[in-house]
Amino acid sequence: MKTALISVYKKEGIVDFVKGLTELGWNIVSTGGTYKHLLDNGIDVTDITDITNFPEILNGRVKTLHPKVYGGILYRRDVEEHVNTIEEQKINSIDMVVNTLYPFEETINDINSTHEELIEKIDIGGPSMIRAAAKNYKDVIVVTSTLDYDFVLKELKEKGDLTLDNKRILAGKAFGTTAQYDALISNYFNNQNKVDFPENITFTYRLKQNLRYGENPHQNAAFYEKIYEVPEEKGDIVQLHGKELSYNNLNDLYGAVKMVKEFEDPTAVAVKHNNPCGIASGENIYEAFKKAYEADEVSIFGGIISLNRKVDVETANLLSQIFLEIVVAPDYEEEAFNILSKKKNIRILQIKNLNTLELVKQETKDVLHGVLLQDRDNKLLKEQLDFVTNRKPTDEELEELLFAWKAVKYVNSNGVVISKDKQTLAIGQGEVRRHWAVEKAVNRSIKDLHGAVLASDGFFFGDTVEELNKAGVKAIIQPGGSVKDKEVIELANKYDIAVVFTGMRHFKH
Repeated sequence: MKTALISVYKKEGIVDFVKGLTELGWNIVSTGGTYKHLLDNGIDVTDITDITNFPEILNGRVKTLHPKVYGGILYRRDVEEHVNTIEEQKINSIDMVVNTLYPFEETINDINSTHEELIEKIDIGGPSMIRAAAKNYKDVIVVTSTLDYDFVLKELKEKGDLTLDNKRILAGKAFGTTAQYDALISNYFNNQNKVDFPENITFTYRLKQNLRYGENPHQNAAFYEKIYEVPEEKGDIVQLHGKELSYNNLNDLYGAVKMVKEFEDPTAVAVKHNNPCGIASGENIYEAFKKAYEADEVSIFGGIISLNRKVDVETANLLSQIFLEIVVAPDYEEEAFNILSKKKNIRILQIKNLNTLELVKQETKDVLHGVLLQDRDNKLLKEQLDFVTNRKPTDEELEELLFAWKAVKYVNSNGVVISKDKQTLAIGQGEVRRHWAVEKAVNRSIKDLHGAVLASDGFFFGDTVEELNKAGVKAIIQPGGSVKDKEVIELANKYDIAVVFTGMRHFKH
């Protein structure tokens, strides 16, 4: 008779599963609450203490950590010495381990949980049993997910045992379970200890959605969601309408949210291929979106719109006239939602806490042989700006420069933004020469540039000043820090252009 050791926190489905095992002639051993649950449901079950001849102690902290348990799991049935040892020590064979762990994940995601409660939800015996069974998967079936109960029973009924391949698959799931569990605990302690760059780092995510494809149709893709986020980083996100989000939708959505969060005034951001094609602020959200739309009426087609105010009827009417992939906002007036939802393919998202949501503190990038980890670019300016030219910007120009500086922060380098009246007139981005980005922006501007300002994500040289003077731009904001700064300042003074150095760049390669 084979023996299954059952010790589960999640009780869903376990009674039917164990009844199925007993019908197949399996002997059942169990622990603590699981033992009582099975007994209450009429199942003939042996208490683990009858195997170990040792009681549970320390309020259940120690109950399975015993040689008679781990010997029964770990011995190799094909090694004579192992078999002899088991017989000599009168250890019962354990041929299946079924375990779901203490709910550390649920507890950590409950904002009311205390540190002490979290500590008590760190499972010790469970991961140890799982790892032991998974290590000896050739002889021991290990089950760590309620979703596998039906499959395991079906295989046992039809074949009497699981194939070696299926045992190995379950072992892989088991190690994935314990790896994720330990990573979650490690990340929690790192967060508590304010360790941003630990000696060892492990990220843990759970499959949320298999996507139709990745960036291109020939690329497979999936979306994995974070298991643990600090409360300030949790977005209150609801999809109110439309098809499921694609790989590019999710990527562009994150960019659009990051951009619009940079602004306090009513602001609209239009994003295409993770690049802004129009950014504008206004007295209200309708004015802001109208200006963002007019900034580039062509590129916005099929784009993503992020708004930092509730969408009203007037704004919804304008939005509905354009083919858009996604609209995201903190809220929608009922009639505004009704107008937008008439469009079958538009995805309508609500992030209730969009304006208070804190973005993740760090970001990663894959490179050869590893991954880069850095602090997210979550600052805008140093404490003090440096006004380096004879002419200082007016109050109105300075306000416009700061708007443009916020916008250029999210443009791919080399990047520049030309703006006027808190509306991007032109965006030059992704060039290997900054002068080319400036030329592009000047040539593509939707309006005359006299009185406009320019923001540059990196420093530039004299040819850029010459170009901007010809176009009529009279105020510039840039990081400074080049050996050519003196030349730039002299030319700006010659043309009566106000130049502001930030001492901070937002350069992206």
